[in-house]
Amino acid sequence: MIHINREDIQIISRNSNWNEKAVAQALQQNIYSSSNNWKKFLRVFFISLSICFTVSGIIFFFAYNWDNLHKFVKLGLLEGLIVIATAFILLSKFTETTKNVILTGTAIMVGVLFAVFGQIYQTGANAYDFFIGWTIFIALWVIISNFPALWMLFLVLLNTCLGLYAEQVASNWTEVFVNSLHFILNVSFLISSILISKYNNVKIPIWFSYSIALAATYFATVGICIGILNEFNYPFLVLLFISAVLYTLGIIYGLKTKNGFYLSIIPFSLIVIISVLLIDISSGEFMFLITSLFIIVSITAVIKNLISLQKKWSND
Repeated sequence: MIHINREDIQIISRNSNWNEKAVAQALQQNIYSSSNNWKKFLRVFFISLSICFTVSGIIFFFAYNWDNLHKFVKLGLLEGLIVIATAFILLSKFTETTKNVILTGTAIMVGVLFAVFGQIYQTGANAYDFFIGWTIFIALWVIISNFPALWMLFLVLLNTCLGLYAEQVASNWTEVFVNSLHFILNVSFLISSILISKYNNVKIPIWFSYSIALAATYFATVGICIGILNEFNYPFLVLLFISAVLYTLGIIYGLKTKNGFYLSIIPFSLIVIISVLLIDISSGEFMFLITSLFIIVSITAVIKNLISLQKKWSND
C-alpha cells in the first residue's frame, strides 16, 4: 500500500470534487494518530518513566545510605532486585514491549551492581573492565529481547569500553586510530540494522538508525579533522578511504530511499572537514573570510538541494 501524507491529501482535495467529509476521513485514517496509538504510546512512556525514576531512586538510596549499609547488604539488595525483576519479566503476562522496557531498566541495574562492587572493593567504577563486565553480562538479554533501546544501551557501552581501553591501556593508540575504531563499530551496527530491516522484514525504529548514523558521522568527522591538523599518518589515510567509500554509499542510499537525513549529515560533515582543511592551509584573516564564505554558501546549497529533492519526491 502506498503511503499517503498530508500534502498528497491537500493536493487531491484542491484539484478534485472531494468533499470535506471524505477529506476528514482520509486524514483520520492516514494522518492522525488513533486513540489506540495514543494509549500505546502513553503506556510505554509512563512505564519507561517509572523505570527511570525507580533506577534513579535506587542509585540515590545507595549514595545517601552508603556509610550505614554493610557491603553484603549493598550487594544483596541489588542482586535481589535484579533476580526479582528478571523473574517478574519471565512469569508476568504483560505485553512484550512492557517486559522489554523493564528488562532495559534491569540491564541498567546490572551496571549499578558492578559500580557498587567496584566502590566496595576499590576495583574502580570508571575503569574499562567495569564496562566490559557490564556489557558481557547483559549481552544475552540484548540478543534475546532484540529491543532497540536495549541495543542502544549495548552500543553505548561498547563505545565506552573502547574509549576507556584506549585511554587507560592502549595509550599508544593515536586519536585518529581510536576514532576510526569508533567509526567502524558504529557503521557496522548501522549497516547491519539496514540489512536486517530490508531482508528479514524486521521493523527497526528510525530513531535507532539515525542515532547510530549521527554517532558514526561524528567519529569520522572528528578523526579526519584531527588527522588534518595533527596526525597525517597511515591510520588517517585508512580512515579517509573508508569514510570516502561509506559516505558515497550513504549518498546513494539516501537518494535511492528518498531519505533526506543521510543527504544532510554527510554534506554537513564534509563542510566541517573542508573548513578545517582550509584553516590548516592558512590561519590568516583572508583564509578565515574564505572559510566563512564557504560555510555560508555550502550550507545554503545543501539546504536548497534538500528542499528541491523533497518537492520532487512529494510530486513523484
